[in-house]
Amino acid sequence: MFKTIKNALKTPDVRKRLFYTLILIIVFRLGCYITVPGINSIALNEAMGSQNGLAGLIDMISGGAFSRFSVFAMSISPYITASIVIQLLAMIIPSLEKLTKEGGEEGRQKINKYTKILTVVLALVEATGLFLGYKSSGIFVSTNFLTGALVVVSLVAGTAILMWLGEQITSKGIGNGISLLIFIGIVSRLPAGISTLWQIIMTDSGFSTTGLLIAIGIIIGAAILVAGVVFVQQAERRVPVQYSKKVVGRKMVGAQSTHIPLKLAMAGVMPVIFASSFMTFPAMIIQMFVPDIANKAGFLAGLYNFSIATSTSNVGIGYSVANALVYLLLIIGFTFFYTYATFNPAEVSNNIKKNGGFIPGIRAGKPTTEYLSSIISKLTWFGGFFLALIAIIPMLLRFTNLNIAFGGTSILIVVGVALETVQQLESQLAMRHYKGFLE
Repeated sequence: MFKTIKNALKTPDVRKRLFYTLILIIVFRLGCYITVPGINSIALNEAMGSQNGLAGLIDMISGGAFSRFSVFAMSISPYITASIVIQLLAMIIPSLEKLTKEGGEEGRQKINKYTKILTVVLALVEATGLFLGYKSSGIFVSTNFLTGALVVVSLVAGTAILMWLGEQITSKGIGNGISLLIFIGIVSRLPAGISTLWQIIMTDSGFSTTGLLIAIGIIIGAAILVAGVVFVQQAERRVPVQYSKKVVGRKMVGAQSTHIPLKLAMAGVMPVIFASSFMTFPAMIIQMFVPDIANKAGFLAGLYNFSIATSTSNVGIGYSVANALVYLLLIIGFTFFYTYATFNPAEVSNNIKKNGGFIPGIRAGKPTTEYLSSIISKLTWFGGFFLALIAIIPMLLRFTNLNIAFGGTSILIVVGVALETVQQLESQLAMRHYKGFLE
């Protein structure tokens, strides 16, 4: 990884992309400290100091922007939710499905346009919900219509800016823009994690040997977790493909042997991000219409507690167990959905057949499609269970006295995005190398 970064800094074009990305990341972090107009800072500190659950999850993803009620308080979550909705609609609406599969670059741009429009709509709904939800907490200087409109517009504008920053990093930076913003938001919590470990070691009564052993155990556990994530993210199943001899122009091209690399976790970290957004969305909607829902009882209160159980243990073990099971199923479901959305066995099989290739021992056509589908299914089941296990680990830790700033989901996202970013840099370096060689 360090060698890749070193080589990237030596390549002028890639170095320019790195610096451009760094500037946009600085803009993102500065925006996290720009508070929305009309906020009472003293009341804000009191209100946010006791927040957990949904607020804590949003605050983690936004890099602390939510606890400061900055213009980036909603982070990029409306865009993620919009992407999920558009991809799900593409499975049931023929016109959207056609744009996704056969539209090419023009279709991709239209899908991107629809996603942006839906993002703004969802951001407007979420921003209104935040204002109404915290209206009675006293964090706003005034609660009249003009103040509400100013707060809502500021939050929606912040999400739109983040969406633009992500696109710029993807097109003009090192790529993977949206995921990189989430990565930076989580990594910015690293000082809080170090502070937590220090507090475990140095208690109010002084140095604690037990605390030191716990801190060492946490560090070792995190290292094992990172190693496991790296192993699964990098592991792949190589399916051999043999191409027969064929005539190209006036020459006879000999037989070639190659392989199809199938990742063990082909969907990456996206299923976890999708599942988290999907689980917390009901709580956002309920809180918008019932600001003090946390202090009430009934069906809506139960649904709210179930929705936020992903990020808090204060809702009871029943909600947490039910939430964990649904969360696990959602992660596995989104893993299958995202994997088959990016890899179509029938399409790969047809391409192999058109180019005169075959998988040794498997007939071309439908048998090849079934063979690839079988392999993808097995890999996806394993990858889905692994992602779900890593994501549920922090939910189990909440029933202990440990308050760790970094959980399994955070490590999964950070490591996954870091690996994808390094791969992006390597591919860009390879492109510049071949371009320079040809010139």
